[in-house]
Amino acid sequence: MIVILMVMLVRTVASDWQEIMDNNHQIKHLTEEYNSLLSEEKKLESDVAKLQDSDYIARYAKEKYLYSQDGDTIIRMDD
Repeated sequence: MIVILMVMLVRTVASDWQEIMDNNHQIKHLTEEYNSLLSEEKKLESDVAKLQDSDYIARYAKEKYLYSQDGDTIIRMDD
C-alpha cells in the first residue's frame, strides 16, 4: 500500500515538474517574441513620424523610386 502511494506521489511530482518546465520554456519564448514586437513597434512609430515630414517623403521617393523633378540628376549607388 505504501509503495503504491509513493509511486503515485513520484508520478504526480514528475508530471507537475514537467509542466513547470514547459511553462518556463513558453515564458522565455513569449518574452523574446514580446521584445521583438516592441522593437518592431518602435521602428514603425519612427517610420510614422518620418512620414509626417513632407521633405522626408520627397527624399524617400527620389531615393527609393528614382522619382525626379525637372532638372534633377539621379545617381544610384548600390552597395
